[in-house]
Amino acid sequence: MRDLGVGFGYLMKGQRWVGGHGKWFGFGLLPGLVTLVLYAAALVGLGYGADDFTAWSTPFADDWSSPWQGLFRGFLTALVFSFGLFLAVITFTAVTLLVGQPFYESLSEQVDRTEGGHVPESGLPLWRELWISARDSLRVLARVVLYGVLLFALGFIPVIGQTVVPVIGFCVSGFFLAEELTAVALQRRGVELKERLGLLRGRRLLTLGFGVPLTLAFLVPFVAVFLMPGAVAGATLMVRDLVAPDPEPEPASPARYTMHKD
Repeated sequence: MRDLGVGFGYLMKGQRWVGGHGKWFGFGLLPGLVTLVLYAAALVGLGYGADDFTAWSTPFADDWSSPWQGLFRGFLTALVFSFGLFLAVITFTAVTLLVGQPFYESLSEQVDRTEGGHVPESGLPLWRELWISARDSLRVLARVVLYGVLLFALGFIPVIGQTVVPVIGFCVSGFFLAEELTAVALQRRGVELKERLGLLRGRRLLTLGFGVPLTLAFLVPFVAVFLMPGAVAGATLMVRDLVAPDPEPEPASPARYTMHKD
């Protein structure tokens, strides 16, 4: 359980880091602002259209008497919007990181530089980094959608669907949110997606301690934009402790890294 507190501590350290480096905080805000406008428009559209979608998808309830029709469709509308919000929380980070790849990579490098030691660089051209980031984000999104569909279906179970399932949903969101954020620093270290997921699963409580509070905070409008720079910084600090360079890397090849596990 100690790892939960340690993970939350990295989140706070990241916010303090950008608080002490104002230029980098402002630099890291730009991608989030652009993405926020796009997502706000999409969620407003979903809010207006969710009830129409529910009515269209449940024609069998057209002849139900009041109040059962209203309660049933109202419940489904809430689930549809919740599912959309769930996807928005997960994909917001991925899209923001993709839009702001050069920004956040520079921020992550600066964190490594100020903390001392080796500053890893991928050595790849920007287009290649964007391709890898987009490809990995789609792979993560596919996993998230599978979990989302399963949790959406479980939401119909009385009591459990309104208590246990939302908790599991936030844990799933927090895990994959942490994966997306740590990917900035891990990709520079040459750690592939499969290895990243294995590393985070090996320290699951640490990952949840970092990702779940951030997921909850991202539910508050505009908060995600202002927390993103610090979240990237905190994820980089966490990666520095999870992954260590080999003692004597070959000079002609990129530094290799080993995983730290409890």
